[in-house]
Amino acid sequence: MTRRERRLDALAATVERLRGELTAAREAADERALIGIATGILVERGHGGPTQAARHLEELARAAGLPLPELAADVVNGAVGDTVARALPSAPHGPGGAHHGSPDVLRLRTAEAGSLTGDAQTVVDTLLEQALAPLGVSAVALWSVAPGGALALAGHAGFPRGEGERWRYVPPGLGVLPQRALAERRAQWCAAMPADAAGIGGRQGGHGARTALPAEWGGRVLGVLEVCWRHPQPPLSGPVRRQLNALADLCAHALPRTEETATGAAADPALPGGPAMDLADGLLDPVLVLRPVLDDHDQVADFSIAYANERFADPAGRPRTVITGMRLLEAYPRTAREGGLYEEVLRVHATGEPFRAERMALRVLADDVSRTGLVTVGIGRHGDAVLLSWRLEDETARLGTLLEHVQRLGRIGGFQEDAVSGEILWNRHLFSLFDLPPTAPPVPVERLRHHAHPDDSVAIGRFLRTLLHHRHAASTAFRLQPADGAVRHIRVVAEPVTDPSGHLLAVRGAYQDFSSQHWTEVALAATRDRLADTEQEAAERNRLALQLQRAIMPPSPAPVDIAGLHVAVRYRPAEETHLVGGDWYDAVALPQKKVLLAVGDVAGHGIEAATGMVVLRNALRGLAATGAGPARLLDWLNTVAHHLTEHVTATVVCGIYDPQTRVLDWARAGHPPPVLIHEGTAAVLPLPGGILLGAAAEAEYEESRLALAPGDRLLMYTDGLIERRDRSVEKALEQLLATVGAATPELGAHLDALLTHARSDTDDDTCLIGIDVN
Repeated sequence: MTRRERRLDALAATVERLRGELTAAREAADERALIGIATGILVERGHGGPTQAARHLEELARAAGLPLPELAADVVNGAVGDTVARALPSAPHGPGGAHHGSPDVLRLRTAEAGSLTGDAQTVVDTLLEQALAPLGVSAVALWSVAPGGALALAGHAGFPRGEGERWRYVPPGLGVLPQRALAERRAQWCAAMPADAAGIGGRQGGHGARTALPAEWGGRVLGVLEVCWRHPQPPLSGPVRRQLNALADLCAHALPRTEETATGAAADPALPGGPAMDLADGLLDPVLVLRPVLDDHDQVADFSIAYANERFADPAGRPRTVITGMRLLEAYPRTAREGGLYEEVLRVHATGEPFRAERMALRVLADDVSRTGLVTVGIGRHGDAVLLSWRLEDETARLGTLLEHVQRLGRIGGFQEDAVSGEILWNRHLFSLFDLPPTAPPVPVERLRHHAHPDDSVAIGRFLRTLLHHRHAASTAFRLQPADGAVRHIRVVAEPVTDPSGHLLAVRGAYQDFSSQHWTEVALAATRDRLADTEQEAAERNRLALQLQRAIMPPSPAPVDIAGLHVAVRYRPAEETHLVGGDWYDAVALPQKKVLLAVGDVAGHGIEAATGMVVLRNALRGLAATGAGPARLLDWLNTVAHHLTEHVTATVVCGIYDPQTRVLDWARAGHPPPVLIHEGTAAVLPLPGGILLGAAAEAEYEESRLALAPGDRLLMYTDGLIERRDRSVEKALEQLLATVGAATPELGAHLDALLTHARSDTDDDTCLIGIDVN
């Protein structure tokens, strides 16, 4: 919002506030004048001087529990012979013949106040709630007189949903109860409506009593008040009839006096808007008739709202009687913004060129709240008057616009074919779908095969037989071959419209261009095929990797005894088959009467990890036959991993055990350290230096020596045994030592217990080798 618009909003709010203050001041002045008149009446009737009469009036108001202005109004109305007061039954009267504190007075005064709003719907709502519901009335309708004895529903309350729409207009000669009251100019009473009698609410069982009373104003009948009870009633008493007649006359204030207004306008030659008012009444749109207001220099300073036709609805909810007579900028100050509605009214008045705009934003102030609505605006000049018409965008218009956009976005076109006259109706989207100009004749469904691919003629034939011969809804898809040569994939759905005897009256349906969806489905099908092939290939690779791993690494091989060592192995594969890893172990006697002990872990999963594991395991076996120490063996194995394989990296711990001396020489390449259990105490061996295999072309590996004793147990493992996402390696090793505990007599059972209680959560495979020194 710009600074100018904010200033305009502030100015409009100020105008609205000042208008409210002025209205309040007028009402206060009216109350003071009314109290003064009532005081004068009491003085005239012997209640002392003005001071004593004013004090007496205040005492009466306190005693009756009424506001002072309301009691003063009752005194004045009683003195002058008020219609509402006369309609009441006999009751204790106060000064001037007024009824003080009577419930009937309060109800009728409230109804009287509601009738002065000029809004027919508000009047009937107030009547039913405040005045008629205590009499057992269930529904009320207020009819305005239309030409020729017809009736138009001005307001209704208490009827079932939809009755107002069905009875919005009663044509002449229908003979309903309100029309009889209008024709005879007197009240009509029906103690119980016959079941076959026409009338609003009759279809929903509204056959109770009802009465229709003419609504008169100035000696003319402007409408009819129809009052309905839910059940049959005895004849109304005299007081109730008088009350209803008084209420009917009050309702006349809310009914339009079109004929009188037009006659008065035409008869006054000084009123430039008179002929324009006749024109406004003949239009179907809401119309304001504006007259220019000139300043001292004969320049247009504003426009006066001379007339609002009965179809006009104020966006702020004010009745037409309030709007009429106001200045345009007073009623709608926000129209004065730059490029706004007021500038267009000025231009049309000055040039005579009409103006029209759709979906124009109209901002109004209602109950101190700024509201913005979209309107369709039309402005034209008629003589010296300007006719301003705007139509609020209602739900029907919004739904129509939404449907138009849905058809455009969905590439949908609707059609209807009249089987009797042969007329075919297409909406505009369908012409572009068939690549036809809007002036071209539409294509009947029976000739659809002439515009389709020849291979689709069978499907179209089945569609036509189901639709036209069997009289059932049908749908099919076909390839449309329009003039532009681009084949389009079209889906058609249609249904027959038949009379009760089954004769075909019309066919209606829709076409949809789903070419983009079709080609997307084709692409998705091809992608699914490629994905299926990829998945099958991956499954085959995983199967081969698993077979290879199981061939070399059985989960629980039998324990072996080698050169005074008792060796047991446990292997736990990953839970997911596609996570087949590269864990491996080896325990083999060497030609030098020594024993090679090794555990390794190749990075990654799948067939690559499995083949890398095979390469490193076999290479280490071959290199160990040379008699070199473990550090030298890892140096050579790093060369194999870096140069002779495709990007294989791995961790490994390698040891050479001499059974003669019970000495284990060992080295590691980035692998977790072994755990030694000596005399019932578990400890992690100190780590010699060495990075993982394949990380660098040249690497140095340190070698450590461990003297073993009979009864010692050595555990070598991969990281799948200890690795956790939520803790460091040091913490994981501490947890492992706590789990290892003292060695059990049976090595295999010990290894099984370690696998069972392992705290790893990475779903990696695990290799665990245990060595007992005999």
